[in-house]
Amino acid sequence: MRSALILDAARTPFGRYRGALAGVRVDDLAALPLVELLRRHGAETGGPLDPEQLDDVVYGNTNGAGEENRNVARMAALLAGLPATIPGVTLNRLCGSGGESIVQAARAVTTGDADLMLAGGVEGMSRAPFVVPRPTRALPDRLETATTTLGWRLVNPRMPGAWTVPLGLAAEQVAVGLGIDRAAMDHYALRSHRRAVAAWDAGVHDGFAFAVRTPDGDTVRRDESVRADTSEAQLAGLPSVFSADGPVTAGNSAPLNDGAVAALIGTEESAARLGLTPIGRVLGSAVAAVSPEKFSLAPIPAVRRLLARLDVAIDDVVLWEVNEAFAAMVLSVLNGLPEIDPQRVNVHGGALSYGHPIGASMSRVVVDLCRHLQVRGGGLGIATACIGVGQGIAIAVES
Repeated sequence: MRSALILDAARTPFGRYRGALAGVRVDDLAALPLVELLRRHGAETGGPLDPEQLDDVVYGNTNGAGEENRNVARMAALLAGLPATIPGVTLNRLCGSGGESIVQAARAVTTGDADLMLAGGVEGMSRAPFVVPRPTRALPDRLETATTTLGWRLVNPRMPGAWTVPLGLAAEQVAVGLGIDRAAMDHYALRSHRRAVAAWDAGVHDGFAFAVRTPDGDTVRRDESVRADTSEAQLAGLPSVFSADGPVTAGNSAPLNDGAVAALIGTEESAARLGLTPIGRVLGSAVAAVSPEKFSLAPIPAVRRLLARLDVAIDDVVLWEVNEAFAAMVLSVLNGLPEIDPQRVNVHGGALSYGHPIGASMSRVVVDLCRHLQVRGGGLGIATACIGVGQGIAIAVES
C-alpha cells in the first residue's frame, strides 16, 4: 500500500470572535490557504505544481448554515482560482472535521484513488447566522431564533436532557467528578498561553501561518486570541460560565475563532515530482464514541484503539497534540491516560491560546504535530480531539 505524505500546509492566523477576520466571508476565508499553497508551488509563480494534477479538495466545516452552505470545499476551490474541473467535498465530524479531512485524503492516496489532494478545514464563527425553525403550519406571530455559532440548536425533544447540555457544562461535570479543580484548569490555560507566546516569538509558526490582508485594509499576522498579558491572578478572577461557582470559565475554555487551514497531501512520487520534502506521513486513525455528555472522555478510547491498531505503546509516542477545547477536557483525558508524559503534550500550546475555529482546528493540530516532530528529529506523534455529541478522534503521524 502506498504512503500518504503531507507535502506542505498553510493556515491563516486564527482571528478572535468578531475580530480582524470577521469581515471576511467564510467561503473567501476557506480559499485563502489554497491561494497561499498555489502561490508557493504553482506554475504561475514558477513552481512545479500544475493545479490540473489535483484530484480533489476535502474540507472540514461544522456550521454549514451561512456563506459556507453550498459545499464550501468546492466554493473554496473555485474562489482560489483552481480549474473548474477540480472537485471538492465538505465533511462534518464537528471538532474533528479538519482531521477527518486529512484522514479521508490520506485514505484516497494510500488506496490509489488519488495521487494529489488538498485537505483542511474552515470555520467563520463570527459570521455564523441565526436560524429560524420552519413552522409546520401558517407562520406564527412570533418566531424563535437560534444562533449557529456553537453548540446545540433546534434540539430534537426525543434526546435526553443530559445529552444536550452545553459542552462546557458537560466537560465541567466530568472533570469535577474526577477531582480536577479550578486551580488546575487555570494553571493549564496559563501554560497554553505562555507556550503559544514563546512559539510565536521564536518563529515556530513561520512557514505555516501566513499574513492575511482584511477587507478593512489591516494585516493579521498572528493568532489574535493568544494572550501575552494573562496571568494566574487574572484567570482566577474570571467568573464561572456554565454553573454557579463552577470551575470552567472563559479563561480556561477555548475561544470562538475564525480561520482556515489547507494541506497538500500526496505520494512519494508526487513529492519527488514537486521537489518537496514532506512534513510528515499519515500512519492511521481511529474514532470512538461515548455517551454524549461524556464527550470530553472520548479521546481516551480513540487513542487506545489507534495504539492497538498500530501495535505501538504510549511510550513509543514522541509528541502528543490534544486539542484544547477546555482545560477541563485535556486534564480529564490525561487523567484517563496516565501513562502519557504531560511534558510531551502540546509542547507549543494549544487551542486555549491559538483558538478553536471548529472545522479548521484539527487540521492545524495535525500539521503542527508533524512540524514539531520534524524539528525534534522525527518520530511518532498522535493528535487527538474530543468531539461534541460524544465522539473522539485520534490520528497518528510520523516525521
